[in-house]
Amino acid sequence: MKPTTALVPKPSFWRLLVQQKAWFWMAVPWALYCIVFNYLPLWGWLMAFQDFRPAKDFWSQEWVGLQWFEMLFTRPGFWLAMRNTLVMSLLNLVLGFVTAIGLALLLSEVRNRGFKRTVQTLSYLPYFVSWVVAANIVFYVLSLEGPLNSLLVWLGIQKDPMIYLAKGELFWPILAISNIWKNVGWNAIIYLAAIATINPELYEAADMDGASRFQKIRYITLPAIRSTFVLLLVLSLGHLLSAGFDQPYLLMNPTVKEYAVNLDVYVFTEGLMSFGGKPNFSYGTAAGIFKAVVSLVLIWGSNKILKANGGKGLF
Repeated sequence: MKPTTALVPKPSFWRLLVQQKAWFWMAVPWALYCIVFNYLPLWGWLMAFQDFRPAKDFWSQEWVGLQWFEMLFTRPGFWLAMRNTLVMSLLNLVLGFVTAIGLALLLSEVRNRGFKRTVQTLSYLPYFVSWVVAANIVFYVLSLEGPLNSLLVWLGIQKDPMIYLAKGELFWPILAISNIWKNVGWNAIIYLAAIATINPELYEAADMDGASRFQKIRYITLPAIRSTFVLLLVLSLGHLLSAGFDQPYLLMNPTVKEYAVNLDVYVFTEGLMSFGGKPNFSYGTAAGIFKAVVSLVLIWGSNKILKANGGKGLF
């Protein structure tokens, strides 16, 4: 006969609440923040189905059904903004992950602690600089008399200085590179933390087997941080339609507007400014709902794919 084991009853919610009350109290501020700033404002989505006028009472507004969604999907400017958003997001997603993991791997191989801390500090300092300041730094670096033009002319790569931000085909690479410069150090921190949890005995065993540094990175480090990478990838896919507002809006000018207007900038310029000079909150809300629904579908779909391939999903 097979030995039987007694089933342990699952503790009730209230028993868990008493046993782990410290954790619940720690979660209360975050839960209140989410409720106040993420869930309570959802009632404002009703504006997307109204011809909203600020001077009227909310429930006295004219209900127009899906009028603003029809306008959203039939305007050519919306699809142009969609293209720009997807290109910007994919560039930031791919280059962001590659550079963050690369920097974390390089820093993990540095043995001089002073040099390692200095490089890490310098790499994540730009993260704390607002995009208003960062955009001015980008403007200076790319200006006619800036360091980039001066260096390229001095090296003979360029004959004359160039106005980089006036060329639409260069706007997306400039956006991606400046985003990496600002965020790569901060994004690498979580990978450094994941690398720090790897058992050192694995590296010692690899050394005894004669493994090179690249082999240890390939067969030990990268597999160990795979779960962290997958988790961050799933979370990032939910923001695929959120390419950011500050960076493209501050670096944009009329000559590159066709490449610079993403969904966030489009909602601001078209939904709040371009209807005869009057704000149209209903149109902007419709665009926001579209972004939220697509983001939810992307997170749900990527989580399903992850679990179907044997990974541990978010939910």
